[in-house]
Order: sequence, then C-alpha cells, then structure tokens
Amino acid sequence: MGRYTGPVERLSRREGVELYLKGLRAINGKSALTRRGPLPPGQHGNRRPNKASVFSTQLRAKQLAKRYYGVREKQFRRYVDRAERAGGRTGEQLLVLLERRLDNVVYRLGFASTRAQARQFVGHGHILVDGARVDIASFAVRPGQVITLKPDAPIEPLVREATELTSGIGPWLQADFDGLAGKVLRLPERREIPAPIEEQLIVEFYSRR
Repeated sequence: MGRYTGPVERLSRREGVELYLKGLRAINGKSALTRRGPLPPGQHGNRRPNKASVFSTQLRAKQLAKRYYGVREKQFRRYVDRAERAGGRTGEQLLVLLERRLDNVVYRLGFASTRAQARQFVGHGHILVDGARVDIASFAVRPGQVITLKPDAPIEPLVREATELTSGIGPWLQADFDGLAGKVLRLPERREIPAPIEEQLIVEFYSRR
C-alpha cells in the first residue's frame, strides 16, 4: 500500500489528536480538529456505539504513531523489532528510534513546518549531515552530528520562514537559525519527546501477533 495522499487533516480527526500534519493551519488554530472538534471523519462524525476493545485501542495507538511520524507499516514493524533488540523499555526505545530519523530531526530543529515538508527537503538532497548530502529520510542521526542546509539551496526562504514560527527546540538538539545549522547533542529521553503516543499499547499490539 502506498503513502497516504488524501486530506491530512482527516487523519488528525480520525485519531482525535492534533498530529500537526498541516503546519501553519495547526499553529494558527485553523485545523479541522480545532474547528470541528475531535469527532472522527464521516457523515455526522458518528462514533461506534460500543466500547472500544483492547485490540482496537492498541491498533489506534499504533496507527497514530505511524501517522505522526509518517512511517509505513513494514518500516514501522522494523522499528519495533529493533526496539525489542535494543534492551530496556521497548516503547521508549521505539520512540527514540523514530525521533532519530533525519526528517524528524530537520522538523524538530525548526527547519520545516511539517515532517512531510522535512521529508521532501531530505529526499531532494537539500540537507547535509556532517557536510555530506543525505537523501534518505529514515537516516538515523547520531550524537555529535551536524545538520545543515546545502549551500544556495532553493528552499532557504522556506526554511527561514519555518524557523520564525518555531517556539522551541528540544534539549537534545542545538539550533543556529541564522546559520541554518543544527547539532544532535545526545539522544532524547522519553520526557523530552512531545508525542501524543502511548507507546506501551503499541508494544502490546505487536506482542500478541
């Protein structure tokens, strides 16, 4: 199954939380979730009358995480497998792996208004890691690595516009908005990851398969 190309605000309404997939609209309070409330999409926004099952709750947690980070099912499952092998709390390891994705780091640094935009910047070869071009969105950054914009990149105006809307940078990152450069100081801790995700439900979902 290919990447979802429909109305992205529909995904936020389906999960009942703001996934910040629309950039400026969410920041300015104009998202569909804000205007219509947390009702799911569909005629009249009807919900199922029955109480959600344990499986359904776990499935929704997994779907939310996939949509939040823009990852497909097969790739997401690989992240879960890697998190299980990493030791420690699987759920926290999973979120750290997802946060280390280059497209996510570009977004977290404030160089893109959405992860989709950050993924496009990376895919088009506009992002450098330690001075070398990296065009793989899933590239896992490491502590000490420096992320910069390719010299004379045509996206510079978009990046500067995004930085002006950035409210803050996580303590595990360092950003230079004037020089459009960022550095990974260390790996993030769970309390430093502002993701509306219940990772334990995801672990439970895959453990029953």
